[in-house]
Amino acid sequence: MKTPRIHREGRNSIIGLSLLIFAINIPIFLCFPHWIFAITLILTALLLVFVTYFFRNPVRILDIDDPNFIIAPADGRVVVIEPVMENEYFHKDCLQVSIFMSPFNVHANWYPVEGTILVSEHQKGRHKGAWLPKSSTENERSLVVIETTSKLQIAVRQVAGAMARRIVTYAKPGHKALRNHHLGFIKLGSRVDMYLPLDTEMDVTVGESVRGNETILGRLPEPDDKD
Repeated sequence: MKTPRIHREGRNSIIGLSLLIFAINIPIFLCFPHWIFAITLILTALLLVFVTYFFRNPVRILDIDDPNFIIAPADGRVVVIEPVMENEYFHKDCLQVSIFMSPFNVHANWYPVEGTILVSEHQKGRHKGAWLPKSSTENERSLVVIETTSKLQIAVRQVAGAMARRIVTYAKPGHKALRNHHLGFIKLGSRVDMYLPLDTEMDVTVGESVRGNETILGRLPEPDDKD
């Protein structure tokens, strides 16, 4: 049986929480009745278990040879598939596909396609519920634009939620976006938006649960079909 991996973004959090739990429970053990210590120990242990579970980093290797397949960049539930005007980078109508991540989902984010990273930028913002439509443009977020090998451009937006307070983005302009590699990580509830060509063929529907770097969301149009 393989030992579960912990994502690198969680190592310091888990170590810090472990030390804090130790610091809390020692004086309670020495100064309070044992039943109080037992309750505190159980509650703090459950918190440590949850935090460790949250930062899990499953090994997922997807082997596909079609560069136009779009792979889910995150675990969660599809909450949006609709044409929208994308005004931050493309300034034109795109197909928005959004995945909402609850605190119980894996929060690592993968590249949905392969290609060259053109843009990677972070913007400060609010922390509304990630399921709300305005969270895409008003919340703290990071934007990554990838140009595929067929010269199509797509955008991936990491959006912080009500509880998320830190977005980590590994993508750097000029670097390669590769299958099976992490784009970044978002701490606590959040969402990932994608902006695709309007004629992208989708294989999932709103309300469907998906798994990052496993579920095929759809297929980009052939280069001859793009506008």
